[in-house]
Amino acid sequence: MNAQQSHIPVTVLGLGAMGRAIASAIHRGGHPTTVWNRSAGRADDLVARGVTLAPSAAEAVRASPVVVVCLLDDASVRDTLTALVDPLAGRLVINVTTVTPKQARETATWAAEHGIAYLDGAIMAIPEMIGLPVASLLYSGSQAAFDTHRDLLELLGGARWFGEDAGLASLYDLALLGSMYSMFAGFAYGAALVGSEGVPATEFAELAAPWLTAMTGGLAGHAEYFDSTDYTAETQSLAFNKAAVDTIAEAGRDQGVRTEVIAVVQHLIDRQIAAGHGKESFARIIESVRRPVAGGGGGGEGH
Repeated sequence: MNAQQSHIPVTVLGLGAMGRAIASAIHRGGHPTTVWNRSAGRADDLVARGVTLAPSAAEAVRASPVVVVCLLDDASVRDTLTALVDPLAGRLVINVTTVTPKQARETATWAAEHGIAYLDGAIMAIPEMIGLPVASLLYSGSQAAFDTHRDLLELLGGARWFGEDAGLASLYDLALLGSMYSMFAGFAYGAALVGSEGVPATEFAELAAPWLTAMTGGLAGHAEYFDSTDYTAETQSLAFNKAAVDTIAEAGRDQGVRTEVIAVVQHLIDRQIAAGHGKESFARIIESVRRPVAGGGGGGEGH
């Protein structure tokens, strides 16, 4: 990247906690930074440090060849960008709003139709982590834009490009978040279970954190089953695991704890056992997720 590109002006649309963190990191990196937010007052600290607050979204866009969009949701992104179609022409939009893969692809198609370069971004960090090495941001869409502006993107955190398909960054983002939320839900069930006997959740966390960390070592083995679809059990079968999971749920009922979290796991196991796969590996539960309708395309649950 040449010196001119390294100090390219950047506009940030949206000044929630994440938008402010992004604008701050970009400004610290030496880029002339312009911001805009629908409601007033959120740019005061940024302006005090030399960031420019534009009086309108259109003026904010005209100030920079690169426009970072960090808004509430896809609807707010589309409403905002549609109103700015003329000033955005010929510019790069980097949308780091959390959206679905379908929504990202639709926005990318819209952008291409109007002569706007597009990168979709997914932020695997909280605002306080932006600009630090621990922050990770995923991108998909225009490779040329990613390559040209990689130094800019890395001001926010580690930057990784997943492909020209604009939906891939959000696909990975939501897959990772789905794994995270499921883990936290499982921890909540465990904390409620021991909490029924007065055990503080903080005490339980001291045991759960290293236990769950150790269990992540098994992810690669499960992934091999998922990719091969050969679920021949090397050790414990689905039927064996059903007994364990049923007991976990029974303990919850005995202790007066709601069991919806563990009931999901029971359901995934039971569907595969009902389809005749009780002797196969626990990893086979993915077939209850990826092909949930018996007899559907790709072999259904009996695959």
